[in-house]
Amino acid sequence: MQALVYYISLPFLYLLSLLPFPVLYLFSDLVFFLLYRVIGYRKEVVLQNLRNSFPEKTEHELLAIRKAFFRYLCDLFIETFKTLTIGPDTMRKHAYLTPGAKQLFSDLNEKKQSAILVMGHLGNWEWGGNCFSLENMQQLYVIYHPLRNKYFNGLMYRMRTRFGARLIPMKNTFKEMLGNRSGVNVTAFIADQTPQPDNAYWTTFLNQDTPVFWGTEVISRKLKLPIVYVHIRRVKRGYYELHAELLVADPATTKEGEISELHTRRLERDIIAEPETWLWSHRRWKHKRPQAAQEG
Repeated sequence: MQALVYYISLPFLYLLSLLPFPVLYLFSDLVFFLLYRVIGYRKEVVLQNLRNSFPEKTEHELLAIRKAFFRYLCDLFIETFKTLTIGPDTMRKHAYLTPGAKQLFSDLNEKKQSAILVMGHLGNWEWGGNCFSLENMQQLYVIYHPLRNKYFNGLMYRMRTRFGARLIPMKNTFKEMLGNRSGVNVTAFIADQTPQPDNAYWTTFLNQDTPVFWGTEVISRKLKLPIVYVHIRRVKRGYYELHAELLVADPATTKEGEISELHTRRLERDIIAEPETWLWSHRRWKHKRPQAAQEG
C-alpha cells in the first residue's frame, strides 16, 4: 500500500514542483481553503497551543494568528516540494544568507572551526538548508528523523541532499559527528522537537512546561564545538533570509542547562516576533513534567 500511494503521488508532486511561483501560490491558496475551511485540520490543537502560549492576547488576535499560520503551512508544503526541481540560481534568489551570517560562517571556515547549528521549526527550514549548502564552504550535516514510509523517506532524502547537505539519523548523531571530526563542517540540530519526558531538560517555553533535548548541549561539550543560533526569517511570501549569531563560543565554560536555556530563549523571542511561521500544529506539549524533574 505504501508503494502504491507513493507511485501515484510522485507524478503529481513533480508536476507541482514545475509550476511557476505565481501558479504555485494560487494552488497553495486552494489547499488552504480545503485544509482550513473544509477539513479543519488540527484547528483546535493550534488554537489551544496559541491560547496557552499567549494568554495576554485576545481571542480575536489568536484567531488571526491561527489563520495566518495555516496560510503559511500551506505555503511551506508547496515550497518544500518545489525543491524537487528548483535550480540553484532560483534557490539563491528565494533563500539567502544575510551579510552577517555569511561573515560568521566565513570566519569559522577560515579558522577551520566546525560548529553546531541550533534552530527551530520557524520559517522554511528546508530552504534554509538549501541556501546554506549553496552559499558556504562547510559541509552541512542535518540531524533528522527518518519517515516510517520508506518511499517518501527516500524522496525527502533526495530533496534535502540535492544541493550538497548530508543527513544523519538522530539515533546515530554522536557516532557520526565523532566520525566527521577530521573535516570542517556544521551540524544542524532542530531543537524544538519533543523528547521523552524522563530524559529531557525541563524549562518554561512560551508560558508552558516544556522538555528540551539535551543533545545540543551534551554533544557540543564533548566535541568542543561552538554553537551558532540560526533563524530563517520570512521576508515576504516565497522569500527568506537566514540570520546567524554565535550563541556559545566555548561550551566547556557553561554550566549545566545554560546552553539549553540560551537556545530555547532565543527561539522563543523569534517565535513571539513572528508567530505565524512556527509549527503550531505540532503537539509540542503532549508530555507533562515528571515530578522529579527540576526546572533550570
